[in-house]
Amino acid sequence: MRIVVICHYFPPEIGAPPARIYEMAKHWVELGNEVHVVTCFPNHPTGIIPKEYRGKKYSHEEMNGIHVHRNYVYATPNRGFIKKTLGHISFMFSSVLFSMKKIKKPDVIITSSPTFFSIISGYWYSIRKKVPFVLEIRDLWPAAMIELGVMKKGVITNILEKMELFFYHKSKKLIMVTKAFKENVVNRGVDGDKVHVITNGVNQELFYPKKKDDTLIQEHELKDKFIISYAGAHGISQNLSVILDVAKELKDQKDIQFLFIGEGAEKEKLEEMVIEQNISNVKFIGSQPKESMSSFYSSSDLCLIPLRNIELFKAFIPSKMFEIMACGVPIVASLEGEAADILNESKAAIVVQPDNAEEIKHAILKLKNDKYLYKSMEENGPNFVEQNYTRKKLAEKYLEIIRNT
Repeated sequence: MRIVVICHYFPPEIGAPPARIYEMAKHWVELGNEVHVVTCFPNHPTGIIPKEYRGKKYSHEEMNGIHVHRNYVYATPNRGFIKKTLGHISFMFSSVLFSMKKIKKPDVIITSSPTFFSIISGYWYSIRKKVPFVLEIRDLWPAAMIELGVMKKGVITNILEKMELFFYHKSKKLIMVTKAFKENVVNRGVDGDKVHVITNGVNQELFYPKKKDDTLIQEHELKDKFIISYAGAHGISQNLSVILDVAKELKDQKDIQFLFIGEGAEKEKLEEMVIEQNISNVKFIGSQPKESMSSFYSSSDLCLIPLRNIELFKAFIPSKMFEIMACGVPIVASLEGEAADILNESKAAIVVQPDNAEEIKHAILKLKNDKYLYKSMEENGPNFVEQNYTRKKLAEKYLEIIRNT
């Protein structure tokens, strides 16, 4: 098959969306398919385009057999709703203007959303190329923006929701990353037979149990510390100020060290809180390449996965939880819904209420002090993801779905 995937985010950008598409595409190539990824020049989350791409409108390169078509984007840091939206719209136009004529007729067009505007590009591609349109939904947009308070429900959001449902109906197949997302769209009138669930998973070539990285420990002055890590976006969705409250409560335990790894719109505010409140057991580390994350996970004694306490997030499954489990690192997760069910089933995590600093603190201390429980969670995580969430198995399942469009 000749598969075209349109997605705003792609490596070397970091995070769950680029990792998902890249690893799926890599496996599809290994299975004998020709894969083209239409994306923009890398800039997320800093808004800085690497030197080798600056001043260009289009470039083509290959990554592990994947044809990568990079297009102009209005690059902006991952903060400020209007500027980010302008960036998304710029890619909507450039992906059609610069890449469409470069690719011979595909067998299928897949659009991975968010961003919302790339859906329009994918649908336009499918009409012009007269091929099936498959829509992958990783976020229920604009519903998420409304619940987070970024947008107010009104005329604009009503129009966007109507557009959202229009594209759901026009797609030949809908790929959702959670069962709850599928239930949501089916309840809104979408034919359930065309809606499939392909969760996120883990690349076991990168994420597997290994010893702590002595170089990393030395570089960040972590020797003899019980290391508690949060890795990922520092945004409003995670409400990381609650984790700072936990760190403040535990600062008298001198062997405990919190690491915040990543970037995001709330990072500067969090750094200011640490200084103002004299929270001495927190270190901030910038975004790391995907290849480095397994060392950070494996060097941690436990990892945190927080989500804000809003109804919509019960439908979310943070992809990092599969990577952390694959590394054999116990998790304290403060969330509800489908992700909580998976983590409870794995027996590799303690799940507590979201935004509850007291419960998070008690879970941390329980894992720190109960060596038997800690050891069992270390062993349970890798076994659980091997049985259920390897990226290779998920890519094969995904390919079978799109072959039948």
